[in-house]
Amino acid sequence: LTDAQWAAPSRCAAWRVRDVVAHLVTVNAFWDASARAARNGEPTRMLAGFDPAASPPQLVETMRELSTTDVLAQYVATNESLLATLAASTDEQWAMPAESPVGHVSLRLMAQHALWDSWIHERDVLVPLGLLPTDEPDEVMSCLEYASAVSPLMGLAVGARAQGRLAIEATNPTVRLVLDVGDVVTVRHGSTDGHLPCLRGGAVALVESLSLRAAPDENVPPAWLAMLGGLRAAFDA
Repeated sequence: LTDAQWAAPSRCAAWRVRDVVAHLVTVNAFWDASARAARNGEPTRMLAGFDPAASPPQLVETMRELSTTDVLAQYVATNESLLATLAASTDEQWAMPAESPVGHVSLRLMAQHALWDSWIHERDVLVPLGLLPTDEPDEVMSCLEYASAVSPLMGLAVGARAQGRLAIEATNPTVRLVLDVGDVVTVRHGSTDGHLPCLRGGAVALVESLSLRAAPDENVPPAWLAMLGGLRAAFDA
């Protein structure tokens, strides 16, 4: 990126491109520490008291004085460290508890959260610059799975309970999901019941909407609108 692009606004309110990358430096460090602790059988509790709305800007503020070159170097280094940690994980370790923003989950689900989070932030940087990223089908599918579950799951954590069974039918790539939302959230692939409230559209557009980066389509069933409120409620809380 040019100096002008580093200083350009991102899709995140009040954050420039370099601020989003600085945010990802701190996030990468958390993922790496969480994954390492999970592999040792000692899951961290670093997010106790973490405020998803207030804490990230405070962390970004500590990096304001760094040059763009330094921010980029730290970003590359933390990416490489996280990837090395995950690549060295055994099948048994992938199933061990790891800390994530939705609590202690398997290391695999922590990594899926990290993928969704970084996929969204990549678009936060590139879309305003007119530099659309390549849509990798496996990434999009993974992000759609996770984005569909994270809003009702985070809603449960703050008392914004919405229960029921819902469906997703996405294209490019073709994905059919069924969500069961109660005291837990379950996502499965397979044919959808024609009577279920169904979210339909392009997979990328659906991930954007589920992640609060785009307004829901006017044809979104009311049951889905209730589920989409969970992520917003978690940030408001």
